[in-house]
Amino acid sequence: MDEPVERKQGMLPGMPQPIASFRDRLARRPAYPWYIVGVTCIGSFMGQFDASVVQLALPHLAEVFQLRETVTSWVALAYLLSFSVSLPVFGWLCQQYGRKPLYLFGMATFLIASLLCSIATSLPQLIAFRVLQGLGAGLLGANSVSILVRAAGKERRGRAMGIFSAAQAVGVSLGPIVGGLLIGSLGWRSIFWVTPPIGVIGLLLGWLILPHDDEKGAGRFDWRGALLLPPALLCIVLALSQAADWGIASAAFIGTSATGIVLLALFILFERRTDSPLVDLKLFKSEAFSLGILAVLFSYAMLYGMFYLVSFALVRGFHDAPELAGLRLAAIPIALGVAAPIAGSYVNRLGVTALTLAGMALCAAALLALSLVALEPSPSRLFGILALAAFGAGLGMFIAPNNSATMGAAPPALSGEAGAMFNLARMLGVSLGVASAASMLAWRMKVIDDARTDDVAFYGHPILGAVETSFLLLFLFALVATIATLKRRRLRGEDSAAAPERAGKA
Repeated sequence: MDEPVERKQGMLPGMPQPIASFRDRLARRPAYPWYIVGVTCIGSFMGQFDASVVQLALPHLAEVFQLRETVTSWVALAYLLSFSVSLPVFGWLCQQYGRKPLYLFGMATFLIASLLCSIATSLPQLIAFRVLQGLGAGLLGANSVSILVRAAGKERRGRAMGIFSAAQAVGVSLGPIVGGLLIGSLGWRSIFWVTPPIGVIGLLLGWLILPHDDEKGAGRFDWRGALLLPPALLCIVLALSQAADWGIASAAFIGTSATGIVLLALFILFERRTDSPLVDLKLFKSEAFSLGILAVLFSYAMLYGMFYLVSFALVRGFHDAPELAGLRLAAIPIALGVAAPIAGSYVNRLGVTALTLAGMALCAAALLALSLVALEPSPSRLFGILALAAFGAGLGMFIAPNNSATMGAAPPALSGEAGAMFNLARMLGVSLGVASAASMLAWRMKVIDDARTDDVAFYGHPILGAVETSFLLLFLFALVATIATLKRRRLRGEDSAAAPERAGKA
């Protein structure tokens, strides 16, 4: 059983007595673990909101700076790359020097970088500030899940991960809506004004609420691992993100992918031989954790692949205005945000396997409905929105229990590294989902254009036909996530937390 978080609160030397007294009283409250969960949700919301709102601004930035959209896409890509490559190093640092100070430093870095982005005078400046923002998000990501899991304990973990997923979904859904309004009325700089006030609140609450770590590592820094893993991740994420533009048969894609794979193989080889590894590979000796990470990757690939395909169908197929398309697309994260905490609260009662399999079944039904009905030439818009909401609800039912079980399968001593790997899998899933959906859609468009028949073009509408057939990719992602869940079902202890309560109800 996890140690109660109240015992870890502690006081720093020289802390003013009124603040110390306030913290002690706060730590004794029964709801104190939920206060900690709330602080981590602030950082989660900020990162997701900023990522989605910037995607909406890319076409506008191309006009402002008079550059191609492929160039301005680096505003989004720079954030993704710096976030991903920094996670393993920051995961090790938080194990050695404490989670609270690095989490607060990440929050401060993120909000300062947001302000710098708002005053950038050129695209290179904006990209540089986005790299800094990604590093701040990396510090948040390397610490947030570990802090949350420790605070919640085994009994509250499922519900806490559901609330955390809901905060991410709210950030994703508000990004296009708020961004469209701000860009239309105040210009692109205004999208970077939203997170600094929230970051200030998160910084103050984190300083007052988050517990101090009693146990810190004493290992030496693995410089060799740090020189191999970040470049390996950089190459892999870059190849995934640029696959649609480069083409999977291009020399750039093949060379970048091969370099990333070779560096990753060298990293694994060297890490097995060091006494103080950057990423302790013992973490992946837990089959339940490894399968859970695989499911995390493909569930987020499903989510962002769907975002890409449906936004393409709405804007290019049905010719919706961007603001209207954003509102309709928001049905997915809103439903996910509602379903995730509900599913998380039922983990102990129904078990991980039942909830995750039911979630994937609902996703498959929603994909089938979208393929057969919602993208016809005269579709029911209400039916389409309901199908999107069903897809989001299904993912919420899958993501919250799976994330809880994945973090629960990690050894407690490696919780910091496990949190970093969890967020790394999530970001790799985002890259895989967007890159594979873009490549699949481009291929299907070419096939349909070359065929030039109404049968292949699905009622004579090539764009919607290409989107429909591209949904097959999401079915494949769902299949992989389902297989990982079924395989994990055989492992002992998967639903052990739910067993006592179910037995008591029998």
